[in-house]
Amino acid sequence: MAIQTRTILRAVLIGLLSWLIPFLAGFALFPLKKANGPLFTTLMYLVVLATAGLLLSWYFRKCAVTVREAGLVGLVWLAINLVMDYPMFAFGPMKMTPLAYYSEIGLTYLTFPVFGLLAARLAKAGNQDGKGVVSHPKRKERV
Repeated sequence: MAIQTRTILRAVLIGLLSWLIPFLAGFALFPLKKANGPLFTTLMYLVVLATAGLLLSWYFRKCAVTVREAGLVGLVWLAINLVMDYPMFAFGPMKMTPLAYYSEIGLTYLTFPVFGLLAARLAKAGNQDGKGVVSHPKRKERV
């Protein structure tokens, strides 16, 4: 049970970074939004994608990768991002309608579960043990 609690806590704490990193990048890049909106959108998507890759790699650095866990972690991070964004975009200075938020920002967070699932499946295909677990000689399997 302690391992599961630690795993959940780890997913949540790293998930907070999955929101904070793009949020800070958005502040830094925001002046670009008025000058060149499409470039801003593309750069922000790349930030989210790079964040997903780096944080998933960090999350699984000491354990075996399973498709199931990668998908669940991605869903947790999706939920964290939507919950953290909600006050900013519903009530804060960036006030947007739900339709505008999900079409401009919210759907981008689907990157976390999609990237997690596909990366884990790719790793599984390349290094399969027959159980859907990607083994690594220096990584421990979670129980």
